[in-house]
Amino acid sequence: MTSLPRPAIELSADEARRIALRAQGFLGAPDRRSGVRGVLRHLGAVQLDTISVLARSHELIPYARLGAVGRDTVEAAYWTETHAFEYWSHAACILPVEEWPHFAFRRRAYRSRPHWHHDLPDGAYDQVIKQLRAEGPLTATELGGAKNKGEWWDWSESKIAVERALMYGEVVCTERRSWKRVYDLAERAIPDALLHDDLSDPECLRRLVRLAGEALGVGTRADIADYHRLKGEQFDAVVADSGLVPVTVQGWDKPAWADPKALETTPRGRHRTTLLSPFDSLIWERARTERIFGFTHRLEAYVPKPKRIHGYFAMPLLAGGRLLGRVDPAREGATLVAKQVTLDTPKAVEPMAQALMEAASWVGCDSVRVERVNRPELTTALVRALT
Repeated sequence: MTSLPRPAIELSADEARRIALRAQGFLGAPDRRSGVRGVLRHLGAVQLDTISVLARSHELIPYARLGAVGRDTVEAAYWTETHAFEYWSHAACILPVEEWPHFAFRRRAYRSRPHWHHDLPDGAYDQVIKQLRAEGPLTATELGGAKNKGEWWDWSESKIAVERALMYGEVVCTERRSWKRVYDLAERAIPDALLHDDLSDPECLRRLVRLAGEALGVGTRADIADYHRLKGEQFDAVVADSGLVPVTVQGWDKPAWADPKALETTPRGRHRTTLLSPFDSLIWERARTERIFGFTHRLEAYVPKPKRIHGYFAMPLLAGGRLLGRVDPAREGATLVAKQVTLDTPKAVEPMAQALMEAASWVGCDSVRVERVNRPELTTALVRALT
């Protein structure tokens, strides 16, 4: 790793926190005119996940920033008029279609090395491409079946082939239908001006590092590289040419870089009060969340139930630019159930009530029921605030 230039800009921890909040769309007036598509372009990646409690994570992301935007509106914004595609970024993510050229480095990497441990019979790959060309967008089931009759990971030949074509960039996921990927030929789904792999690997990486820095506002090497799952050495190779500015942040024990535009004005405006998906890009990197907010966050969906501390899908509460607690929600008919509420301070009671009521209204519930609160002495106050 080459020596780093001494940063001339020093930020307080509070300044860095506010810069990060503004960059992620939680400080200042929401950009309602640009709507969901504006959120996607601004963030550069919206993570997908199979878990659906109040809603799926990719629906919760714009909700957290814009408020009660209709869920059908969210889906239409992502998947109509060729505005987005799904690919591997931080994880499986919805990406703005303008990002297609930037992932040429990853498509080339997939093409240049053996893929998975699945055997693919001769002709299976070409058959999938031929079928898509003839019939238009199809799910794996429509292509011949997603699975064989074995265990859940026992993919069919057509599923292996189309997923390989997706990784290579010959096929693109154009939408999710009943949570199934819908595949189409990239030559048909991606606008001609973007359908190319012309950018070199260093140029792809340089652009992704710059975009990640802009989306985060300020971050360490690990923060920025993790945004699109780049390697540390890939970050090192391009950061000097990325346009990001070296900074130091009080209390951060590692070098940091900031978006120069984020340093031009002091972050001001109204803070959003909302519940966050555990897969929200504001908090998806655990070490960064602890560093910025002093908040330890862990998804416990895959933790055995007896060992869970905060619940299956605990959603952090953001209020006043701080993370003040979390709630594990569920739905029972028209009731939003707060199965387990964690309040870090009595000051979190009113914001938690507000966030719960807004979330309930958004998903079509007309009441909220609280089951457990980590601080029982605050239960009455929370219930009162909800009524």
